Amino acid sequence: MKIIAASAHSTSAEGQKVLELANDDDPLAQDLAGIERIDLHFPKFTDGRAFSQARLLRQRLKFAGEIRATGDVLIDQLVQMARCGFDVAVLREGVDMADAQRQLDRFHAFYQGDVTHPLPHFRDAA
Repeated sequence: MKIIAASAHSTSAEGQKVLELANDDDPLAQDLAGIERIDLHFPKFTDGRAFSQARLLRQRLKFAGEIRATGDVLIDQLVQMARCGFDVAVLREGVDMADAQRQLDRFHAFYQGDVTHPLPHFRDAA
């Protein structure tokens, strides 16, 4: 997962079709033709609907473009974001990038399956 500072985030990327999805929008009802990046917003850290949206986009819709987490993104949530299908996390102002990277580097494997590795650990090592 790539981590970027809020100051480096732009809602419009040059030459890239970006869809900003509110956290109460249904990803299954979206026309994703030509969309290269989807920004999912966390209005506050206690609202986790964007996790479900990311998982739906990856698993059901097979969206292969970039999924970016914006809003109230905490470093505690980065690992779960990656496991749900996010590619990029935009950190809030004042959050240390090095702390965020350490959080991601802390966990190397998981017993349960996720979007990236759907099989559980005991079934994966055959």
